[in-house]
Amino acid sequence: MNGADTAWIIVATALVLFMTLPGLALFYGGLVRARNVLSVFMHCYAIACLMSVLWFALGYSVAFGDGGALWGGLGKLFLNGITTDTLSGTLPEVLFFAFQMTFAIITPALIVGAYVERIGFGFVLLFSALWMLVVYAPVTHWIWGGGMLADGGIFGDTGVKDFAGGIVVHETAGIAALVLAVMLGARRNRTTPPHNPGYVMIGAAMLWVGWFGFNGGSQLAADGGAAMALTVTHISAATASLSWALWERIKYGKASLVGLVTGTIAGLASITPASGFVGPVEALIIGAIAGVLCQEMVNVIRNKLHIDDTLDVFAVHGVGGIFGTIMIAAFGAGSWMAQLGSLAIVGAFTLVASVIIAKVVAMITPLRVDAETETNGLDLSVHGERAYDHRS
Repeated sequence: MNGADTAWIIVATALVLFMTLPGLALFYGGLVRARNVLSVFMHCYAIACLMSVLWFALGYSVAFGDGGALWGGLGKLFLNGITTDTLSGTLPEVLFFAFQMTFAIITPALIVGAYVERIGFGFVLLFSALWMLVVYAPVTHWIWGGGMLADGGIFGDTGVKDFAGGIVVHETAGIAALVLAVMLGARRNRTTPPHNPGYVMIGAAMLWVGWFGFNGGSQLAADGGAAMALTVTHISAATASLSWALWERIKYGKASLVGLVTGTIAGLASITPASGFVGPVEALIIGAIAGVLCQEMVNVIRNKLHIDDTLDVFAVHGVGGIFGTIMIAAFGAGSWMAQLGSLAIVGAFTLVASVIIAKVVAMITPLRVDAETETNGLDLSVHGERAYDHRS
């Protein structure tokens, strides 16, 4: 065990959890109507709790067990055989488990943005549970657990390069978000603006800070590689924020706060897979392109395809993660065949599996709330609470 590595990953684990709670919750919560903000908080918080238990019980074993090319097996159910003395590299394995658990939390939580304001709470919990175990955990094994897309797998000695989750986290969540948005259909009122842009900015700022643990922690060591990953993460986020705002100003005459901070998230998602393989100049290029690319994809999804991916999960996270994964090959740090092939394999698997899971879950618990509940808002109708007491 290395004490410095262990100390850093303890901090990184806390930072990644901080991304979901409260970062993502505030970011998404500010973007919806006031009558639905608590439902968004509830989705993020409940998913964090449920994924933690499921990752402990089964998910970690599927992702990082000693199984074959497709999954890790059941040998590490409930952390079987793992003690304080068990190591994963230079880290206590129980810490590696906890660090990876925070990734298993935020990935299904990202999907929340696609279905806010109209989905059934029971569906959220059951879909998220099955999706994490059937989609996220196996894909994690394929890429990070020594499975079929890693070095020595189907692409030979040069496996796919995905440092912190461009494919594992962002592509999978983005595609699942698109699936649910299509299956749900549009909200009855799509024109209401975000109820609290201040929440959006605060949440984005928390995500930015937490992302240092997300990308820097993925080095799994306290060394120069972690420092570089952290640095390029920051540069990409800052550059994408500016390019998004500039492009917005050119197109619409004004640069908005919500646009600026959405650009931040686009830059962060795009640098995620590449953060261990590129330098600051490449990060600047990735961020500059991401701010424009993801903004244009928002327009395509919303206005050309008329899909109500409410908070732009696919356009920002999905497209950002895919773009960053491709840029690894473009900068010569990875194989084109491995990068594109892995994107295609994981994309197709995620699409098919997400559709099947959603259809099965919809037979058990309603996918969408009724019209009256949607009109009145999920906070009071589903959870019996209001975010704001206007009588006081």
